[in-house]
Amino acid sequence: MVEVDADNGAGREMYEFVRQLYPICRSITGDGLRETLAAISRSIAPLRLEVHEVASGTPVLDWTVPKEWNIRDAWVADSTGKRVIDFQVSNLHVVNYSVPFRGRLKLIDLRAHLHTLPDRPDWIPYRTSYYDETWGFCLSQRQLDAMPDGEYDVCVDSSLAPGSLSYGELVLPGSTDEEILISSHVCHPSLCDDNLSGVAVSVALARSLSRESPARRRHTMRFLYAPGTIGAITWLARNRERVNRIRHGLTLTCLGDSHPFTYKRTVLGRADIDRVVAHVLRHSSLSHAVIDFFPYGYDERQYGSPGFRAPVGSLMRGRHGTFPEYHTSADNLDFIAPDRMVESLKVLQSVVQVLEGNSAFRNLAPYGEPQLGRRGLYDAVGGKTNIPGLQLAMLWVLNLSDGKHTLLDIAERAEIDFRVIRKAADLLEEYALLSRATA
Repeated sequence: MVEVDADNGAGREMYEFVRQLYPICRSITGDGLRETLAAISRSIAPLRLEVHEVASGTPVLDWTVPKEWNIRDAWVADSTGKRVIDFQVSNLHVVNYSVPFRGRLKLIDLRAHLHTLPDRPDWIPYRTSYYDETWGFCLSQRQLDAMPDGEYDVCVDSSLAPGSLSYGELVLPGSTDEEILISSHVCHPSLCDDNLSGVAVSVALARSLSRESPARRRHTMRFLYAPGTIGAITWLARNRERVNRIRHGLTLTCLGDSHPFTYKRTVLGRADIDRVVAHVLRHSSLSHAVIDFFPYGYDERQYGSPGFRAPVGSLMRGRHGTFPEYHTSADNLDFIAPDRMVESLKVLQSVVQVLEGNSAFRNLAPYGEPQLGRRGLYDAVGGKTNIPGLQLAMLWVLNLSDGKHTLLDIAERAEIDFRVIRKAADLLEEYALLSRATA
């Protein structure tokens, strides 16, 4: 089903967007998050990204919107004044959400605030302290090994004060209020795969779908760009009445690396989105795995929590926590590639096409097999469409179109690509052998 276009223009655009966002120091609140949402807004123009601000201290489900964090600079300097750890070099050098600090410490005392990866001595880890008011620095093991005993000047020029949490929504109206939710977290700083790749692919998907007339879309498409966990929880708290409109949903992450695709099913594991993504991947030429839900990872666990049970799965390439570059400085611009993001975009486009095109039909000549030759359908199959397997697909569609089986049901039963089944149904409808079933 998925064919990767040799023209990688879309891939270059997505990669360039990641490059633009890469230097920004993002977090779950603050100006870096707003700057990222502003960049998304510019990228999708003239589409409108609605940005929401929710005040610190606001109760959201069982949580509270935290204080807003911003950072201007941070460093550790030796006795000569040379910065041996410098936020200006990499925003990963500071533990995200570090509280302000200024002082002079001996190395033995400073070590309690330093984080490294001894098994990856050249990489900087990514660490956070969202709900623990402390401070710290991340650095490579080689940097730490090169620091002699002595005293160091330490500065974290940050603020943690009442403010707000920001998130953005783009809505593409459809002919119904039934929704497809595409959710991407936008809180990580300079990490390309997790999750600038997911953001870039989501933006590209939104732009491609916006070219269709709303009248041609059955579902309303909702694209959410929010900080992980607390952002999704905040959205859910503010949209309780809307959650039951979500018929299908995906969280997107790690879509730019070279790992095979992984689809993580919804909580119950039998939603239409589970079937559709599995079908698309199965009929692609791409390596992939489909795994069961588990309550760790990204915001699919928030949407699928017991009070909501929204059918939201997760599409990724590298699985979080299972590849060495995850949450380190090695998740950089060299770790992702334009062609991988193109593959991810095309998988998502195919998923949306199936969700949008899946309908039930009734055979209008249900008593025996209708004579296709005298209607010119064999000519249409052989001479006009040139789609392998279309004739068999028509027979499957005719046989199972009893008003109860959807086209996805038929595609799964016949083990035929949904696109071929859909084309067969379109031809049969054109030749007055099918009609759409009413609910």
